[in-house]
Amino acid sequence: MRNDDALPGPVYDDCRRSFDVTELRRYAQRPGRTRAAHRSQGILVFSAAYPQLRLDVDAVDHNIRVMAAWCRSRDVELAPHVKTTMSAPVIERQVAAGASGVTVATVDQAQTVLSWGHGSVLIANQVVDRFGLRRLKSLLEEDPAREIRCFVDSPEGLIAAEQIFTGHGPALKVLLDVGTPGGRTGIRNPEEARQLARLVSQAPGLSLAGVAGYEGVAPDTRSDGTIAAVDEHCRRVRDVYLDVADLFETDTPVYSMGGSAFPDRVVEFLPTAGDVPGTVRLLRSGCYVTHDHGTYQRVSPLPQLAPAVSIRAVVLSVPEAGTAVVGAGKRDLPYDADPPVLLGAHSPGGSPRHDISGHVSRLYDHHAVLTGVAGLEVADLVDVGISHPCSAFDRWPDYFVTDKAGEVIDVWQTDFRRASIACTDRSRG
Repeated sequence: MRNDDALPGPVYDDCRRSFDVTELRRYAQRPGRTRAAHRSQGILVFSAAYPQLRLDVDAVDHNIRVMAAWCRSRDVELAPHVKTTMSAPVIERQVAAGASGVTVATVDQAQTVLSWGHGSVLIANQVVDRFGLRRLKSLLEEDPAREIRCFVDSPEGLIAAEQIFTGHGPALKVLLDVGTPGGRTGIRNPEEARQLARLVSQAPGLSLAGVAGYEGVAPDTRSDGTIAAVDEHCRRVRDVYLDVADLFETDTPVYSMGGSAFPDRVVEFLPTAGDVPGTVRLLRSGCYVTHDHGTYQRVSPLPQLAPAVSIRAVVLSVPEAGTAVVGAGKRDLPYDADPPVLLGAHSPGGSPRHDISGHVSRLYDHHAVLTGVAGLEVADLVDVGISHPCSAFDRWPDYFVTDKAGEVIDVWQTDFRRASIACTDRSRG
């Protein structure tokens, strides 16, 4: 009989063998197998497929601890916006660290996290289509213990929800969404908020559960003008919350703000239980869990956070002096905030490249053009950092999990599938 423990472990040659997720998991999770044993036996695990998204799980766990402690010290609850990763192992860690629930952006995402066993879900968005509202009602009827809340910012949205939830069955809990001029969704003035709150309180099948805002529509800078705009929005949301408090239909009304860029400003304007008895002060920050090498590294008020996500790709070409073309582009990494940044490189054999330089000047579908390049050669492997992790994980159904030394220890999945498409009846009669 073969003695698996006597084997040196899986060694993947880039040219001769494809990566087998099942085999890596079986080996890495074998009883008694440790990272030290991996290193002492000289095991090298490579994937034949590049580019790769790589998540440093030690940095993730660190960030989760930092944010949990920050929230506890300010007496606020955290329902992290899990659209950032939509990856069950990451979300499990966030909840285990004390998150009181999770936040999502769509009904599809709500259905997914409910299927993972998370019973308290805030949809930080309006749901106004009949199909989506019917699905919410069905999800609530499946398990009365579930708590699903969403936003409302218009009489039209209220009427759409009322038409579905009127009658027998669970009520839909809604939060008034308070916006800012020039922003995205949300009520623009306090008078409208009071009128809408009254309509919700009178609507059969709906329940006014609180007020929400989103300060992240401001530019991601720490300029005096931006901070002033954020503060003004926080005041506006708090004022609405206090003004409509007499219409809340719960003993534990929710005051919720979101974003990872300005939580320090949000907590300066929080209502208290002395203002409104039973107030639940709930943050929806999400990007903190992986942080980044761009936007959030610049603006986050939590300097302890560590970038946890990177992309590894191959240098495909060095077509001219000072230029290198890397095999990762718009299909592989986010580019809506800042371009990716070069973090490091090593040779195909694993030797570190020293004294390298270069910056991403252009992105194509599957190529990044680096200029000002020094120290890179064809077939080198480069690691780049990204900005705005919410635009990263949806590109990767599978991704590598590493420890802080960069050693691959597992492969995790994301789930951005559209369950609503599967639910659609496509029969032709």
